[in-house]
Amino acid sequence: MKELLRTNDAVVISFVESLLKDAGIGCLVADQNMSVLDGSIGILPRRIMVLEDDMTTARRILADAGIANEISGS
Repeated sequence: MKELLRTNDAVVISFVESLLKDAGIGCLVADQNMSVLDGSIGILPRRIMVLEDDMTTARRILADAGIANEISGS
């Protein structure tokens, strides 16, 4: 799996998960349990991971949704 995006914004994470699910793309939200370390204040970013084969499509979906600026490496 490769990192599609990294954010500590719970709304963006939820939105991206929904977009990917609707497109039939599986994803994994890594580092979700890091709130144990940051005291649940959300300072440590979470990563959304997708299969490498789905990366191009996933990036296009985020761009079409107007959140391309959230994509890792962009």
